[in-house]
Amino acid sequence: MSLSRIIGWVLVIAVIAGAGYYGWQRFGAEHTAQTAQKAPPVPVTIAEVETADFPVYLTGLGTVQGFNTVLVRSRVDGQINKIDFKEGQFVKEGGTLVEIDPRPYQAALDQATAKKAQDEANLANAKLDLQRYTRLGEFATRQQTDTQRSQVAQLTAQIEADQAAIENAQTQLDYATIKAPISGVVGIRQVDVGNIVNSATQTGIVSIAQIEPIAVIFTAPEEQLPEIKAALAASPPKVIALSTDGKKELSTGTLALINNQVDTSSGTIRLKAVFDNKDHALWPGQSVSTRLLIRTLKDATVVPSDAVQHGNDGLYAYAVSADNKAEFRKIKVTNSIDGRSVVDEGLSPGERVITAGQYKVQPGTLVGTTVANAAPVKARQE
Repeated sequence: MSLSRIIGWVLVIAVIAGAGYYGWQRFGAEHTAQTAQKAPPVPVTIAEVETADFPVYLTGLGTVQGFNTVLVRSRVDGQINKIDFKEGQFVKEGGTLVEIDPRPYQAALDQATAKKAQDEANLANAKLDLQRYTRLGEFATRQQTDTQRSQVAQLTAQIEADQAAIENAQTQLDYATIKAPISGVVGIRQVDVGNIVNSATQTGIVSIAQIEPIAVIFTAPEEQLPEIKAALAASPPKVIALSTDGKKELSTGTLALINNQVDTSSGTIRLKAVFDNKDHALWPGQSVSTRLLIRTLKDATVVPSDAVQHGNDGLYAYAVSADNKAEFRKIKVTNSIDGRSVVDEGLSPGERVITAGQYKVQPGTLVGTTVANAAPVKARQE
């Protein structure tokens, strides 16, 4: 075969191969475009950007304390005859707790009462003698009259002392019945019936913790002190007590006071909140999470916190356009709580944002939207 024929065949094969490659490329591109056009929308969940008043809370940890706590002790010596409370019982102020053998104190009261009666009889007789000496006039010496008048004065003073002795004996007798000084819950008692108690004992009989109202002591960073003081000056700000995991709200109260000094070792300030606690949801010694309302943002731009994503360049979110395409937005978030966040930049009220399924989309991705807590919404096509 001649060289010219070989070259000819090579050219023919090259032309055929080029035409085949060109056709394959064109078919592949058209197939890819058709596939892209026919790609289904990516399913995502969306929510609407809202305008709302947003409460700004200062969170912390606190400990519940009885509003008042009293250690009940005996003020007299004696044997316990009766205990009139059950451990853990709620008692009212003035209710009887313990009865101590009253007989020695009743005897002392009877003795003081009898002594007063005796002195009153002596005084009555002395007054009669003074009247006689006065009627005798010049027949009675001045010394006799003055002496009798002094005797009347002495017995009058003695009766006043007798009355004081009676009141003291009555007080000691009253102390034999120990009553609750405040309303609250009694703890574990330290003595039983038959025990001898005395006023010098420091351990006491039982403690009472006042739980209506009740207090919570918690701390806040000293940097927040100006805002806290401003909120307290306007009106006692709301304080919410929650379980330690922050999931269950236990009670709502108000801030009562700011401690008079900052703890320099920790850089915190102690705060005290007061709660009515009618349902006894708070208990002395209990650990709680706290939220202190320091201000409310009016007409803030609010989105679900699930819409906020963290990237290398900061926070971002995906908005959904009118034609149901994902739009990348850099945003600025200033406050977040309870699954809601305040956005100062990047989003506007009324826009839609993706709250679930962000990992499936990129800018320009067509999405099929499902409104959070609602039925699916059909994607809008161009």
